[in-house]
Amino acid sequence: MANTFVAAYDGSPAGRRAVDFALTQARTAGAPLIVAHVLEWSPYSFLTTEELAERHKRRGEELARAETAVLAPLLAELEGSGVTVTREIKYGHVAETLCDIAKAHGASQIFIGRTGQSTIVERLFGSVAGTLAQIAPVPCTIVP
Repeated sequence: MANTFVAAYDGSPAGRRAVDFALTQARTAGAPLIVAHVLEWSPYSFLTTEELAERHKRRGEELARAETAVLAPLLAELEGSGVTVTREIKYGHVAETLCDIAKAHGASQIFIGRTGQSTIVERLFGSVAGTLAQIAPVPCTIVP
């Protein structure tokens, strides 16, 4: 049975490098590739009913924009790659949601890009790639 790979993609050059590297690995392994886009979403519980309704409306709009502006162009480019490529768009904590996607699909590896920029906040609290490397249920490749 073939492996399944998950590549995190946020539309950035680092995300594209991760997808390209994962695609090469998937082609070599004969594995399908899931391109995952995670929108950060914090679960506020102190909102009024009207604020919650507006927030859910915006959430739907953001999901639609992510599909058309971020993932659709990438998937169109990858069509002739010889690899079965699907997509997942989710809301949540990025590293945790990528782990959930990997578990749900029985993935054997996760690929994520590293931006190469480090702020004081990332040094104190950790980057998404660093967090993912620590909590991933499967091997995680951080692509420079």
